[in-house]
Amino acid sequence: MLTSVDTDLIRVLADPLRLQIVTLLAQETLCTTHLVEETGARQTNLSNHMKVLREAGVVETEPCGRYTYYRLKPDVLASLAGQFAELAESARAAAENKRACP
Repeated sequence: MLTSVDTDLIRVLADPLRLQIVTLLAQETLCTTHLVEETGARQTNLSNHMKVLREAGVVETEPCGRYTYYRLKPDVLASLAGQFAELAESARAAAENKRACP
C-alpha cells in the first residue's frame, strides 16, 4: 500500500529546465558545457539547477580534467515511477468506493 509520494522530488523535477536536463541525461552522460549548449541556459543558472539535482540525488558527478560530467541515477526515477504506479493501482481498486455524505 502506498504511504506517500516523494513530494520533494516532484518539486525538483517540476521545474521545466531541470526536467529538460533530466531528459537529456537519460540519453547520455553530459558535461556542463554540453548542457549549456543543449538547453540555452546560462552557465551559472545551469550550475544552480545541477546543484539542486545533485542534492536531491537525481544525478551524480564525474570529474574529468577541468570538466564535470553528470550522469542520471535511474533508480531514483524508477522509485518515483513505482510510487505513481502504486497510486494508480490504488485508484483503480477504489474506483467504486464512495463515501456517503452526512
